[in-house]
Amino acid sequence: MAKRALVVEDDVNIAELLRLYLEKDGFEVYLAGDGGEGIRLAQEKAPDLVLLDIMLPVVDGWVVCSEIRKTSQVPIIMLTAKGETFDKISGLEMGADDYVTKPFEVKELLARIHAVMRRSDCEPAHGTQEKKLTFDKLVISLDSYELIVDGKRIEAPPKEMELLYHLASSPNRVFTRNQLLDEVWGFDYFGDSRTVDVHIKRLREKLEGVSDKWCLKTVWGVGYKFEVTD
Repeated sequence: MAKRALVVEDDVNIAELLRLYLEKDGFEVYLAGDGGEGIRLAQEKAPDLVLLDIMLPVVDGWVVCSEIRKTSQVPIIMLTAKGETFDKISGLEMGADDYVTKPFEVKELLARIHAVMRRSDCEPAHGTQEKKLTFDKLVISLDSYELIVDGKRIEAPPKEMELLYHLASSPNRVFTRNQLLDEVWGFDYFGDSRTVDVHIKRLREKLEGVSDKWCLKTVWGVGYKFEVTD
């Protein structure tokens, strides 16, 4: 069964170009020309991937991203004509998995799509090792993509889950930002280290003060670690 992609883009030429390349890549593609239509199609079609422009009629891409994240953890790649850091960070903080600045190379965009979809393309097979970590008041499961904090299920985008799992899999080991980009986002990820900082910030907001037996710690000038105390 073909995977479904939703393209929310008001520039008809760009939308059709994306449709062409996505269909060549095996996707069934739905197009939305404004933010309101994008929200409606996201709810109706349950896509496996969303390509989302920021500057849209009706409601902008940030609102669309926020609305989608209320009910779905589908991979979202933001498309923007602006290259400012503010736009990139705003998108990531609202739950986007990646961003692409226009004009973009289609090859680069497809590489990013394959990177963010690697999770859904590699669901755990029967008999494989369980991907679940348990600490004091914390359960991280990549089998079900569930984060349980102090007994409550907390919503977290896939990349946040993967980053936390990766750090917690090697307690007290320090990872540089570049290592985390390579090992969590993949060698074909084209972002910068600020992406890691944004995801760490959002994880801390969910985990702050939950337990005194572990924490997400910044190692200044080096990177991050999941610190566990005896």
